[in-house]
Amino acid sequence: PTGSPAEWFTSTDPDAFGVVTGREEEWRFTPMRRIRPLLDGAPSQAQLTWSTDLPEGVELTSVEVDDPLLKGLPEPVDRLAALTRQRSGGAAVVRIAKEAVLDRPVTLGLAGTGGDEVVWGQLVIEVGAFAQATVVLDHSGLARYAGSVSFLLGDGAQLTVVSVQDWAPGAVHGAQYDSVIGRDARLKQVAVTLGGDLVRLVNNVQYAGPGGSVDMLGVYFADETQHQEHRLWVDHGTPNCSSNVVYKGGLQGEKAHTVWVGDVRIRPAATGTDTYELNRNLVLTDGARADSVPNLEIETGEIVGAGHASATGRFDDEQLFYLCSRGIDAETARRLVVRGFFADVVQQIGLPELQDRLMGTIERRLGALPDLDEQSVQQPVGVA
Repeated sequence: PTGSPAEWFTSTDPDAFGVVTGREEEWRFTPMRRIRPLLDGAPSQAQLTWSTDLPEGVELTSVEVDDPLLKGLPEPVDRLAALTRQRSGGAAVVRIAKEAVLDRPVTLGLAGTGGDEVVWGQLVIEVGAFAQATVVLDHSGLARYAGSVSFLLGDGAQLTVVSVQDWAPGAVHGAQYDSVIGRDARLKQVAVTLGGDLVRLVNNVQYAGPGGSVDMLGVYFADETQHQEHRLWVDHGTPNCSSNVVYKGGLQGEKAHTVWVGDVRIRPAATGTDTYELNRNLVLTDGARADSVPNLEIETGEIVGAGHASATGRFDDEQLFYLCSRGIDAETARRLVVRGFFADVVQQIGLPELQDRLMGTIERRLGALPDLDEQSVQQPVGVA
């Protein structure tokens, strides 16, 4: 497909998308050679190893491919998503009872065990009306994984989702995430991408009733040769809904590459919409590249507000100079700047143990940076 995401073609048939060449708009940033094993679509019985922690009021079950639940899901938006739907052979389903208020997070650990076969997986999370829950999806290990994840929120439901991509080196992960937001429901979704060789996540949101609210937050950190790609599509089609998107990324090392594409459409019927999206990238070394593409389409003037912003840059010289002038060595100062850059998003996860783990991972990755000589921290222009 080309042009507006609103006109994107969707289908459950992989062949309807044709062969992916890398010249398509939605694939132009993705390294074809590295994602080709997933796009080839070979059938496989390979699986990830699951570990679960399910509070009372939560059911984990499975459904077959012809189950009405799966037939009612949003359709795939590209060939990989269609292959995943076709090859998965059904889905795991997490059901959270209506009006349940969970006393701890639902935790699903999905670990790869190596091997060249592609793991095809589909997961549906149903949140009953007026339920309140937090779900953590924790990806780790080594795998070639093609996933489909759907979040279905009943009216008045409140769901926080944290999806962690902390794969081992060499892992490849491509997935489509779909969220359907019921009347007056609230979703907070946090994507944290740190590991793997290539991670490409397509994240789509639609509103099933008025009054829905979505916060989409993201943190990603790409090291040498890593490719991390996050594509968001927020479709405002009903009145009085809101969306807030904040993604922050860091990059270091030769050929580290991140991609963020944020598409928001406000349809004519979506009066009273309030939406904003922000992407910021911090480039820590030469040889790293960040692509950032925000898009906003507004088809009605009767809205509360709409906007977007994108910025990519290096260390803030003024911050570094300020810290070093107060006796902090340059390396510590640099770490403090990076920690501050990510902290406001990470802290919104709301799970202190997980927050500490993720910030610890980022700080260990900073250890790979070349030494910074204090003499290279110069007084910025205009700073007395």
